[in-house]
Amino acid sequence: MKKLLLVFSIMLSAFSFAQAQTASFGIRGGANITNLSGDLQNEDLFKNKIGFHAGATLNFPVIGNFLSIQPELLYSVKGFKYDEKVPVLLGLGNPGYREGHVNYNYLDLPVLARIKAGPLYFEAGPQVAYLLSVSNEVKTYNSNGTLVSETTRQKSKEGLSDFEAGYAAGIGLAANNGISFGVRYNGNFSDFVKEDVNFGGDVSNARHSVIMVTVGFTIGGK
Repeated sequence: MKKLLLVFSIMLSAFSFAQAQTASFGIRGGANITNLSGDLQNEDLFKNKIGFHAGATLNFPVIGNFLSIQPELLYSVKGFKYDEKVPVLLGLGNPGYREGHVNYNYLDLPVLARIKAGPLYFEAGPQVAYLLSVSNEVKTYNSNGTLVSETTRQKSKEGLSDFEAGYAAGIGLAANNGISFGVRYNGNFSDFVKEDVNFGGDVSNARHSVIMVTVGFTIGGK
């Protein structure tokens, strides 16, 4: 909780400084194309999943209209989808399979340096993320296709790291009416799993990998 308060304090400080620098406020949202990366034991089992992000942005100039700093606070749904019918061993060594997807719901705080070149902009910077909850929507079947167990909306964060440190980088188009369209990649420097207690070691060395397709609308500023 103290770390979460620190994140909000950083955002508040950025807001106060941005106000003094003729800041522009904005909102942002769009789709996440998410999966896992890293030293995975069974990488082929994990497929891309569609999530979303939404939140607020601040942008304040450093060098005119050319260079600015943009902190953001985003709710972001990450995770992965299992390939169809992933084989597993049930009780007494009986074969079965599982399918479904897992959502990891985060609060992201990227602080980006943004360079504007005409209608184009380029952005990059560090990011910290706080894990809010987990939605595990996975079904397990026996070899006959009979449902054995179903896990839905499981909110335990057992074995997972609350905080992650990473980076974000992207490119986009910004119109004069304040609307922008962009593509951004989010990566992490460390694994988000401390101890794999739910997936049999498959995600022990996993990191989130996210491609964001994002739309923003900015108000104010020069």
